[in-house]
Amino acid sequence: MSFRLAAYAVCVDDGRVLLGRHVSPCGESTWTLPGGRVEHGEDPFDAVIREIAEETGCDAVVERLLGVDSRIIPAAERTAPGGPEHQNVGIFYQASITGGQLRPEPNGEIAESVWTSIPDVARLRRSSLVDIGLALAQTRPATGHVAPVPVGGLIQH
Repeated sequence: MSFRLAAYAVCVDDGRVLLGRHVSPCGESTWTLPGGRVEHGEDPFDAVIREIAEETGCDAVVERLLGVDSRIIPAAERTAPGGPEHQNVGIFYQASITGGQLRPEPNGEIAESVWTSIPDVARLRRSSLVDIGLALAQTRPATGHVAPVPVGGLIQH
């Protein structure tokens, strides 16, 4: 089994959430939250700020920890065929954009970042991370945990 620790930002402003359009190596587009892998020795708090800057071109501040999600993606459902099953542990933070200009990620997989009306999110092909992050931001559970999001249709791993 492979493993990844990641930090994600839920940036909500005036009924909109900041999303990035991730383009996979095979050309498929999926909307996701700003965020990504926590590097070896890096604090997840610092990682989420770094990832926002890299992916969106914007500066941000973390306002609070929202929660943690752990999911196992079966080998048959991975986007890279032939890989083992995969565990992703995501740490979700509420963050605010403080400056900068939205732009594509240079030499990266985020083709664009946009503010999206929260009701419009349901119509997008998106990562389940988006739904988890929004659920954490909207309910703020004391445990920092929400029920798993079923994958299928417009919701992807």
